[in-house]
Amino acid sequence: PESMRLAATNLSSIFSLSSTRSALARSLAAARAPRSSPLSRVRESALENRARNVAHASSPIMTSAAASASLLGLARFPAPRPSARSGVVVPAVHRRRFTAAVVPPRAVAADADVETANLLPDALQWPARDQTCGTLREQDEGRTVTLCGWVDKQRDMGGIVFADVRDHTGFVQVFSDADTPKEATDALAAMRAEWVVCVTGRVKKRTAPNDKVPTGMVEVAADKVTVLNTVAKSLPFSISGAPEGDDDELREEVRLKNRVLDLRRPQMVRNLRLRAKTIRALRKVLEDTHDFLEVETPILTRSTPEGARDYLVPSRLQPGACFALPQSPQLFKQMLMVAGADRYYQVARCFRDEDLRADRQPEFTQLDIEMSFTDMDGILNLGEDLMCAAFKEGADVDLPRPFRRMTYAEAMSKYGSDKPDVRYGLEMAELADVVAGTEFKLFAGAVEAGGVVKAIAVPQGSRISNSRLKPKGDVFNEAIAGGAGGLAFARVGEDGVTLEGGKALCESLQPVAEKLIARCGAGAGDLLLFGAGDEGTVNKAMDRVRQFVAKTLDMVPEGQHAVLWITDFPMFEWNEDENRLEALHHPFTAPNQEDVAEGGDIKQARAIAYDLVYNGVEVGGGSLRIYRRDVQEKVFDAIGLGKEEAEEKFGYLMEAFQFGAPPHGGMAFGLDRLVMMLAGAKSIRDVIAFPKTATAQCLLTAAPGDVSDSQMAELHVAKAKRESEQQ
Repeated sequence: PESMRLAATNLSSIFSLSSTRSALARSLAAARAPRSSPLSRVRESALENRARNVAHASSPIMTSAAASASLLGLARFPAPRPSARSGVVVPAVHRRRFTAAVVPPRAVAADADVETANLLPDALQWPARDQTCGTLREQDEGRTVTLCGWVDKQRDMGGIVFADVRDHTGFVQVFSDADTPKEATDALAAMRAEWVVCVTGRVKKRTAPNDKVPTGMVEVAADKVTVLNTVAKSLPFSISGAPEGDDDELREEVRLKNRVLDLRRPQMVRNLRLRAKTIRALRKVLEDTHDFLEVETPILTRSTPEGARDYLVPSRLQPGACFALPQSPQLFKQMLMVAGADRYYQVARCFRDEDLRADRQPEFTQLDIEMSFTDMDGILNLGEDLMCAAFKEGADVDLPRPFRRMTYAEAMSKYGSDKPDVRYGLEMAELADVVAGTEFKLFAGAVEAGGVVKAIAVPQGSRISNSRLKPKGDVFNEAIAGGAGGLAFARVGEDGVTLEGGKALCESLQPVAEKLIARCGAGAGDLLLFGAGDEGTVNKAMDRVRQFVAKTLDMVPEGQHAVLWITDFPMFEWNEDENRLEALHHPFTAPNQEDVAEGGDIKQARAIAYDLVYNGVEVGGGSLRIYRRDVQEKVFDAIGLGKEEAEEKFGYLMEAFQFGAPPHGGMAFGLDRLVMMLAGAKSIRDVIAFPKTATAQCLLTAAPGDVSDSQMAELHVAKAKRESEQQ
């Protein structure tokens, strides 16, 4: 009975629709009778559009009615096809019951019928626009403009057709009115999403303004519409149909494979324009304020040991030899200082063959800077000028100056990281002297073995339950992921001087509880999280726990900008795999002269190096450089680089030092990472036009790809067999 009732209701819609079709047919025939009045032609066009709407528009009612008719065996209607006009429009006959609306589909189908093909002009055209779509405003009312762009959405209201035309500046609404020629109205009615069009028309004030869009006060009445190109295949996703910033719904693989479409999306357009605007602001500071000279350095150079693997390019003319793509222009910019360039910069492309993550790419861009006759303060002041210009131009943010400075030792002690996020507290307290000799063997044993014991005090600790701190809990798992064997914890009692929690820990530490709590800066009800072991592991694990707790407890303040310099890095760090020292930054960094004075051991020296950190992310760094051969040889010797190997790898730099190298220093900003932060993007790939995946592949071009055996032979390289071929 319910199905029969629904069928009867829907059949009434069928009969009503049939009656409407008949009435429209009669009206249309009358309108097509010979008349010379312009109004009659407009009426004819309107009736044709309305008839097209009623006959072909896909609607929920039509779908339901067709199903009901089929159920009763009274009629057989073809299933309505999805509209290719970026949505479904409710027919005019039903407007009293339904509001005409566009429902953007996830994938918009293209229409490739003969009628569509006939809309394209026979010859290619290159029309010149005199106005961009997103810049029209109220003061443009009355002007005649020519717009070029893509169809964003189209809505046929049965006599009046609306279309949003979009370019890189935004979109504006185009419509047909009583003065619009029939050819232009027909072209508007036939439009599909992402068609390329040229529209000439009159700017009018909207009768129903839309204050949600910049062009919402005006619209363009079309006088001429030219279809320049159509879409010949289904679109993999809607260009601007998704809510703002809702990129998670689109799989990144689909976006990267269809990058030309992805780059049309408004968010990506803004990201690329922000990138260009930021680079322009940086250039202005360097050239106009500080008189820097832009110099390009080679892309094809020689391989040098700089930490990451090189990308190698076999030489055809020098059999068996390879070029390397530069990991940075480090050596060339130092030689430019020897050459007297004085102040050099370059927006440099760099390459590193390393495992990738969200903020790394195999090829990346950095702002590379080097200057002669300056001290560290001079370089840091320049860095602050650049950072402030980038944030002002890119995000309209005025960063406070001077930037805070923190030594590497302080950063590692308090935060366990050389790039700390200081927007929130949760600083680490060192407890080795407090817990040494206590009955709690885990802590006392770590101190006795030369390790450290650290704790983080979490305010209002009851916000984190014990289950989250025990094995399989999320906070516990973060410590494990950081390399720790576990996570000890205790809570401060209501009296503020006693510990509550695990019996063994609390009883063993109770004699030093008051001192321990004071060292941590904790109070009643706070939670204490402990790490014990070798310093490197503890720092890594506790840094990870600190960041996780801050995010889960919403302790990271929105809209706050914490910028600081980290200084006084160690010259070297120990490489466990190779059992040797290696340069923490690079081997051309100068040692702190106080540490090597009067025969001080260069292996224990601090470097005159500095990193720029913004909200816990390293965005730049540099150092003062070694400019004498004898000092450079000492550094090479410290990292185990023999004289012969040093001469082979860096002989040209050492030779240059003998011709009077000036004192110099420099720095570099990671432009991709900087723009990513300015844009508020989640991945560095969102601010690069054609990025690579995490496996260093380009899904758009399918690079890297196979090359022919003859090409490989020309390079004197034998092609390795694949595993499948070997089997």
